[in-house]
Amino acid sequence: MEHRPLGRTGVSISELCLGAMMFGDWGTKDHDESIRIIHRALDAGINFIDTADVYSQASPRRSSARRWPAGGATTSCSAWGAMGEGPNRRGTSRRWIIREVEDSLRRLGTDWIDLYQIHRYEPDTDIEETLGALSDLVHQGKVRYVGSSTFPPSAIVEAQWAARDRHLQRFVCEQPPYSILVRGIEAEVLSTCSRYGMGVITYSPLAQGWLSGRYRTGSEVQGPVSAARRRLSERFDLSLPANQRKLEAAEALAQLAEEAGLSLIELPIAFVLNHPAVTAAIIGPRTMEQLESQLPAADVVLDPALLDRIDELVPPGTNLNPADGGWTNPALQPAARRR
Repeated sequence: MEHRPLGRTGVSISELCLGAMMFGDWGTKDHDESIRIIHRALDAGINFIDTADVYSQASPRRSSARRWPAGGATTSCSAWGAMGEGPNRRGTSRRWIIREVEDSLRRLGTDWIDLYQIHRYEPDTDIEETLGALSDLVHQGKVRYVGSSTFPPSAIVEAQWAARDRHLQRFVCEQPPYSILVRGIEAEVLSTCSRYGMGVITYSPLAQGWLSGRYRTGSEVQGPVSAARRRLSERFDLSLPANQRKLEAAEALAQLAEEAGLSLIELPIAFVLNHPAVTAAIIGPRTMEQLESQLPAADVVLDPALLDRIDELVPPGTNLNPADGGWTNPALQPAARRR
């Protein structure tokens, strides 16, 4: 498997990253299966695992993450989501970030985290507050590098400038959603990251299952079934026109993949890896079978003619369902428009 430089850090990571969200209550509850998936990923050349504090609320996922060999592979953690009741048990404040790093170190059974990412942009918190806390953790040796996730381009630039002007640790990478159905980051995020020498670690290359073969025209698609899908029903409700467009695109892409001699799973993952600004794509297998179906995508090269046909189905820079973009601009909410 190819390994690519993570921005300008000097660290190289595998082009496929093993996401840990499906290890536990949101996916497989079989602890032994999770361990087998981790070891198979290692054998395939994956040296990068991605997890988050909210995943730790399911004990099988937490114990599985402890089995990742931190000394020989790269571990990425993120924080932002709510970890309990109360207004201060989430967010990007100094208070919460420092606490969550300490908790993550304990859960992972390690002395440091290779990459610590801020999971969402929080406009109400000064970026200097967040970067200051992260810089202290780097200086303490508890975190090696810091990054952002699902930040709008203006916030990516603001963070880079704040780090430069305040002599703080800068974000070395961005982690946005990216798939054939969710191409919004092509408009500005990817070029902004390239301009600042940032790595890009994308998530959901299969568009949260829409490009896995599960959603096909004429099939009996049952609604959201997992805890994750229940939380994100606006992305799966087939009564919504935006999701109908996704269904139509998934059907056309399945036919395109068949013509190219590829599986529907291989095509979208290879599409993500094909972009020159992308460092790695996070895959989130729930079973060994799913992992085996995704690994071959790392060896697929898409020719320009095939990429042109994909662009005809889903135009560059387009999110078929805006809800899939991962971040909603609060300036567009009714209250901000005084309506």
